[in-house]
Amino acid sequence: MKPTAAKPANAALTDRQRAALLTLLADEDPAVYQAVREKILATGQSARDWLRPHTLSSDPLLRRRAQEISHHLARQAADDRFQAFCLRHHGENFDLEQGAWLLAQTQYPDVNLEAYSALLDNYAMELRDLLPPGGAAKGTLSAINRFLFVKLGFHGDEQKYYDPENSYLNRVMDRRLGNPISLCLIYLFLARRLRLPVVGIGLPGHFLARFQNSSDEIYIDAFYRGHFLSKNDCIHHLIRNHYPLDDAHFSPATPRQILRRICANLHQSYLQLKSPDEAARVQRYLLSLATR
Repeated sequence: MKPTAAKPANAALTDRQRAALLTLLADEDPAVYQAVREKILATGQSARDWLRPHTLSSDPLLRRRAQEISHHLARQAADDRFQAFCLRHHGENFDLEQGAWLLAQTQYPDVNLEAYSALLDNYAMELRDLLPPGGAAKGTLSAINRFLFVKLGFHGDEQKYYDPENSYLNRVMDRRLGNPISLCLIYLFLARRLRLPVVGIGLPGHFLARFQNSSDEIYIDAFYRGHFLSKNDCIHHLIRNHYPLDDAHFSPATPRQILRRICANLHQSYLQLKSPDEAARVQRYLLSLATR
């Protein structure tokens, strides 16, 4: 999504100007369309209101172009909301779930955040009845694993690991397919609803969840269907992949660190896909997340 020039102070259009632009919007000449598109975009978010009826036009060309411009403006608005969220919250801690959904809207502006949040609530309610009595760590985590990775079928995307859809939470939930950090987010958000001591652990080259209480320390690899790991297994991962042995790798990842890592993954994905406009968009998010 290319950034659009700031809206000029006199960008408001008369009814006659709007009608003229709508007539030209269906012109088959691409150069005419581009000129009209830029004029409409320059009016800002108010254009969405008078374009909306034409997104259902019986004229297929007008309908498609009205939809494209409306979608562009909606993404622009979502982009502003997400960057404002990043800049508004100082320090490392904020509502990670809200941040993840606001990020999803930058690509899918019409996503119904309340519906997805309610779906996670329903998952948690169903899980409460499945957790074993007594609260033993491995029994509890095994029940979560069976629910998420067997019953619901969430799993890691090994075929298209760098697909951007693996980083947008709504698409992860729709497809039940994701990368390590997005699948860990599902795990973390359910654990929070169930009041379980689960945090994210951002190892170099991989992202895990960790359950830790006074007697247990269990690492959970959500990418591989919740496979349990010990701390020694994680150390072997670091050694095997020539990463330094640093205690900081085992500190709980903060919401800011997690969101920054998701955006870094997205940035890399768009670079690999040769999508410079999308990569530049995510680069702006990374800069916003670097500001504390």
